[in-house]
Amino acid sequence: MLLISLLQFSILSVLLVAANLKFSNGPKAIVFIHGILGNYQEGSNIQQWVSEVHPDTPFYSIALYQRISSLVPMWKQVEAIKKEVEGIMSNHTNGIHLICFSQGGLICRGILSTTQHNVDTFIALSSPLAGQYGDTSYLRHFFPNFLKSELYRVLYTKTGQDISIGNYWKDPHHLENYQKYSNFLAPLNNDTYTPQINDYKKNFLRLSRIVLIGGPDDGVITPWESSHFAFYDTNEKVVEFEQQRYFLEDSFGLKTLFSEGKIKIYVIPGVQHVHWHSNRTVFNSAILPWLI
Repeated sequence: MLLISLLQFSILSVLLVAANLKFSNGPKAIVFIHGILGNYQEGSNIQQWVSEVHPDTPFYSIALYQRISSLVPMWKQVEAIKKEVEGIMSNHTNGIHLICFSQGGLICRGILSTTQHNVDTFIALSSPLAGQYGDTSYLRHFFPNFLKSELYRVLYTKTGQDISIGNYWKDPHHLENYQKYSNFLAPLNNDTYTPQINDYKKNFLRLSRIVLIGGPDDGVITPWESSHFAFYDTNEKVVEFEQQRYFLEDSFGLKTLFSEGKIKIYVIPGVQHVHWHSNRTVFNSAILPWLI
């Protein structure tokens, strides 16, 4: 009986070691995080295309804060989704890739800044990384009686910060209000003081690569260059990311990563916002090359 138990234990140990070797030496796992008002199925096309090229790649599409629940505060979403991602990372010690669409890119920024992660490549797919300021169909749906120039009155309040959009709304004409009330994007970009900024930077610099994807026909991300960390000045003229204060001061590590050649930027015309994750050309040209 003892011999049988020992044999069973040995077989189990071999299987566990084999499984661990598979996770350690195989293709890096991919985690997809959906956008605002979206769900985990937004990653289905990418999952299918990955399986055609790299069939052994583990793929996880996070099914949290979907549809209307994606409007809850950003930090709340980050904390819950981070637990899911940390579990995936612990099972894939050779590292993972993050593909993050729209608002999901900011969720990923929160995770990358607050976790001692093993993420190799962060792919931000049309995400408002530098903030959002524009009249779009999304905003008109929730705030039909407000122009973008008036939304600061709602979003830069304690109540306004209970809505995810308010956490990264950046009105270039009311930056003092933004700095005072934005409790997500402003701290991440060091636009307002946060004692965690050094930890944010240290964690962000664990990345091997950032891939920034966006384009002029997006129609939602405003300015669309926010997907490349660029943003408006007070005259609503786009200032490239290399001239942004957080880059020049290397507030969270962007300048360091750029100087090390770890930032890849893609400008792809002709793609509307809701089609980024279902466009095969975008996948082939800007995503697939980095899933190594």
